[in-house]
Amino acid sequence: MTISQWPEAAVAAIKAAGLNYEFLLAASERTSFLQGLVVTIELALAAIVCSLVAGLLLAAMLVSRQRALAWLARGFVELTRNTPTLVQLYCAFLVLNMLLTEALKLSGGNPLTPFIWVVIVISLHKAAFHAESLRAGLQAVPPVMLEAAASLGFSPTRRLWLVQFPLALRFALPSLVNNLVDLVKMTTVASAIAVGDVTYQSIMIWSQRDNVLELMLLMLVFFGVLTWLVNQAGRVLEQHWRMPGYGR
Repeated sequence: MTISQWPEAAVAAIKAAGLNYEFLLAASERTSFLQGLVVTIELALAAIVCSLVAGLLLAAMLVSRQRALAWLARGFVELTRNTPTLVQLYCAFLVLNMLLTEALKLSGGNPLTPFIWVVIVISLHKAAFHAESLRAGLQAVPPVMLEAAASLGFSPTRRLWLVQFPLALRFALPSLVNNLVDLVKMTTVASAIAVGDVTYQSIMIWSQRDNVLELMLLMLVFFGVLTWLVNQAGRVLEQHWRMPGYGR
């Protein structure tokens, strides 16, 4: 048996076991599925970065001494946490996107693609959870640390960004990692507006081949590996940022 015959032999052996992975031998379907994997990874990476930045800003607003700013952030967090992500995506893409398209019709068109809308919605949704995790971390910072910073002449703003947030991030890291694991799984909502992620591509394939079980198994393994990597990255950061006297 030559090397070029190995894929066919492997698929045939798996088929004998009752699983149909013949789509892997079709160049177009195999390419579509692999592109779906790449799109899902891109969605996850973009949303992770954007959600962390937005969560940090929201947390700063939540603990702000300006009541209007804190109330605005609190209202956004409560609204976002208490409504489904899919509903938010539909509202953003089917309503806001349409209004934006009409408003920009004469100035070059709407630059926001379905991919970008998914990143925006998922990022803002998880940012609300990040903000609450960071707020809890900020409240866990010992007052003596803030008093020491104040005695060194740190302004309230410098105390927040240079003392409170670095410590709060360490306290909130397990919760943040949990949020990010959930974020990775949440990328599957992209298929609802025809973004070509792994879920959408799998639906397209099994609608033609009737191999739902086989593709679902591949998706389970893929998301299992992806979330495991996120969790491992969090553990590495926990060890790297561990401070004597705080935690283990």
